[in-house]
Parts: sequence; C-alpha cells; structure tokens
Amino acid sequence: MGVIQWYPGHMTKATREMEENVKKCDVIVYVLDSRAISACINPKFDQIIKNKPVLYVFNKADTVEPFMLKPWCDKFEKEGKTYVKANSVAGKESGLIVAKLKELCFAKLENYRKKGVNASIRAMVLGIPNGGKSTLINSLCSGKKTVTGDRPGVTKGQQWIAVSKGIDLLDTPGTLWPSFEDQETAKHLVYIGSIKDDVVDKNEICLFFLGFMQQHYPKNLCERYNLSVLSETPIEIYEQIARARGYVVRGGQIDYDRTAAAVLDDFRKQRLGKLILEYPD
Repeated sequence: MGVIQWYPGHMTKATREMEENVKKCDVIVYVLDSRAISACINPKFDQIIKNKPVLYVFNKADTVEPFMLKPWCDKFEKEGKTYVKANSVAGKESGLIVAKLKELCFAKLENYRKKGVNASIRAMVLGIPNGGKSTLINSLCSGKKTVTGDRPGVTKGQQWIAVSKGIDLLDTPGTLWPSFEDQETAKHLVYIGSIKDDVVDKNEICLFFLGFMQQHYPKNLCERYNLSVLSETPIEIYEQIARARGYVVRGGQIDYDRTAAAVLDDFRKQRLGKLILEYPD
C-alpha cells in the first residue's frame, strides 16, 4: 500500500493563523474523536498550545461504549489533564463545558472581578477535520451561532463566536500535520473520515479495516452482514460481505469499490456497533 498522506495547502495557512491568534486566547478547547483519541492528537498543535490551559473534549462519546472510553479517562486523569465526554449532536454537556472553561480560567476571572471588570474568556477550538468542532460550537450556542465580529489578525475561516455570557470561542479549520510517521494513525484517520476517501485506495483501506475488525470485533461483522461463520482472511471476508450484500456485477465479479464504501460507511454511522479503534499504550 502507498503511504497515506493528506496535507492540503489551506492547512499550512490555517496553522500559521492559529499560531498568531492563540496569543489572544486564554484557554484551548481540544476536540478529539472518542473512537481514535490518540490519532486525533496533532503534534503540530503543541507549538500552538504551549503553556495555555487545555480542555480536552472526548467528542462523539456516544459512538463508543463507556467501558471503552474509561482507560482514556483514567490516563488523562493520571496526567492531570482536564477533559469532558461529549456528544456534540445532543449538546447535553454544554453547561459542563462552559463550567470547565471557567474553572480553568478562574484566576484570570477572579483577578478581573476584584478590579470590577467583566472580562470574557477567549477560547480557541482546535481539532482535526471531521472531529465535530463545528457541531460542538453550535451546541454551545444552542444552535444559534453568533459571530461577534472580525478581530485584528482573524482571517476568513477563523471567527470569534459568542457562545454564552462571558465566553467567546475562536472557531478554526480542522487541521492535520504534514507527515504521518505512523501509518496506523493515518489509517485510523481515514476510518473516521478525517482524511478524504478520494486521496486513498479505498479497497486497500477496507482490507486493513476488515483485518482490524476480524481481530477485535468479529461478532459485529457477523451480526451486521448476517454471516454464520467469518472467513479466514480479510480478502475472503471482503468478498463474503460483498456477496451477502449483493454487490456483484455482471459475470459474478465482486464490486469491490461499492463494498468498501458500504463497509466504511457502516462503521462511521455505527451500523457495526459502538467500536473504539485504539486504547492507551
């Protein structure tokens, strides 16, 4: 398989803008997809965050079982990192997120309060593509996103949004990093839709994904595709699923492209069940 790589030019520009705009921010909201938390940690963001306090949001927490997410919760607690579990579509955790941001910025707010000044918390929202940042922001705004106006240095694609009294968020584009040294990380990013399908070989990606499922979640494959017994190799499973779904073209040939698209879509939409791709080391 060829090396998976996707770093379009707009991401370089977005990273430069974030490095400049973070100077105006008090805190970072770091959005992570609960299915692939490690893969969602962008090493380039370290240069942006530096010493800013960070609230990690385990987003799409409803796509995994609670017991699957617990090792990540334990790890972050052990490392002294502040986090919340969230389903940004439902938006039920909005109050908790706002409370955590105020907690992280307590010293600043208290200092201003003593001076009789009503100061707002400015938070930058970071994350990889398709991590649910925009949905999270909309849920914090109760679905009514309010642009507070362009500020100096804020360019198109990065805008300030008032989400509640005393809190402004800086929305930023989903951003990856220039080179994936760990191709397993890259595969996980493809699986969750953070790397575009059209820049990879979907058939090879599907084979890798089915190999992962065979090893970790074979029962889920059998239940989804009504298979009594799972075949022995990923390619055989691939063809087994294609025949079970009727993805066969003239002459009895397997429609691999259609099968790959269906399998990946089934994972992304939880038709294969609530699954996690990785656990802490």
